[in-house]
Amino acid sequence: MGKEFNRVYFVGGGGIGMAALERYFLSQGKEVAAYDRTPSDLTARLAAEGVAMSYTDSPAEAVPQAFRDAASTLVVYTPAVPQDSALMRYFREGGFRVVKRAEALGVITGGSRALCFAGTHGKTTTSSMAAHVLHNCACGCNAFLGGILRNYDSNLLLAPASPWTVVEADEYDRSFHHLHPHIAVVTATDPDHLDIYGTEKAYLESFAHFTELIRPGGALVAHTGLKMRPRTAPGVSVYSYSRHEGDFHAERIRVADGTIVFDFVHPGGRIDGIELGVPVQINIDNAIAALAACWLTGSLEPDAARRAMASYLGSERRFQFLLKEPEGGHVVIDDYAHHPDELRTSIASVRALYPGRHLTVAFQPHLYTRTRDFSAQFASALDQADRVVLTDLYPARELPIDGVDSGLILRQVRTPDKHLVAKTDLVEWLKNRNFDILLACGAGDMSLLLPRLVEEINGRPV
Repeated sequence: MGKEFNRVYFVGGGGIGMAALERYFLSQGKEVAAYDRTPSDLTARLAAEGVAMSYTDSPAEAVPQAFRDAASTLVVYTPAVPQDSALMRYFREGGFRVVKRAEALGVITGGSRALCFAGTHGKTTTSSMAAHVLHNCACGCNAFLGGILRNYDSNLLLAPASPWTVVEADEYDRSFHHLHPHIAVVTATDPDHLDIYGTEKAYLESFAHFTELIRPGGALVAHTGLKMRPRTAPGVSVYSYSRHEGDFHAERIRVADGTIVFDFVHPGGRIDGIELGVPVQINIDNAIAALAACWLTGSLEPDAARRAMASYLGSERRFQFLLKEPEGGHVVIDDYAHHPDELRTSIASVRALYPGRHLTVAFQPHLYTRTRDFSAQFASALDQADRVVLTDLYPARELPIDGVDSGLILRQVRTPDKHLVAKTDLVEWLKNRNFDILLACGAGDMSLLLPRLVEEINGRPV
């Protein structure tokens, strides 16, 4: 795909997953243009790299003249864009070839050996870890990631001579059914996106179908205890993993002085002394999954594994420390957690790192449907905090639902020190509370406020 097209237009081109494809096509010498609803740091970076960005969905303004030729322009869209939008109607009615992002990614990676990382949560971290590990091995890899990998300041890695491609496999809108894994990893199957799937059974069925897509001679690596029952084809090997048990697991876990070190056990032996560059408990499981997939390529080198894991900086907004003052000073952590289980795990990780200290959790709910479906679970997770702050719900692609807002969660939180604060007032509110540790969670735009908060803290006595 793309060989017959000189230009590629992206509808919803400001998303992190779309950005990797835009950068890929730029690297292939294609002209690239894109529309997104709102400007952001990412869209500004894409524009600087050569993408013609537009923020209006009027075809007359959003589509450059050169991209109006259906014979030479491929259109890639994200399912988050309404199908009846003016741009989508323009391209469909104009006879353009219009494909989902996942379909384009499936074709691009179809000629390589793909390592596909799927799961309700953990897929960005595990895929990023695997990409960084293989990048440190002789084989190298290509990678299309769902987060900006801080080691490279990008979510796209290119190694044209490598047979391996690392892909984050997104279950939203069944997108991962367009992929053709050689090695697939499933980290978790806790129900999500029920606006798409309707029921937990349908959600699990979607993951089971994903496992059917693994090519003969390939392998599945699944976390122990999943409700999903895989349906792999003949000739596909199936492995289990977890922190303490499974074909791949950890032994001699050592946690001390802000570090986590463990020995990685695999079916052929072990690699001792794996130190986590991002030392949080959940990254033990994530690292095992990433190392398992890399071991199955036959290219994993022990020294490279140790070097890569110790130097891994994480993806932006995945348990990212924005401020860590010495000697018990302020700590600010930004985390993308937007599902109840992710939120619970993130809070538990902070508790393990900083036992006994006062924890404020600021949470921005993401999507009306997710808030409606999981409000009680979100409240239960937030009860682990000493202080809870909720701010404006981030709707993303959705229209409002009557009775669904951040207050729906807050009313169910049992922690007495709980507050609903408008996003516009959040920085001032937090600063005046002189918090100890702040964990800011959610997949919305609250994270854009955190640098200002850190600046204001650094600019006054603490």
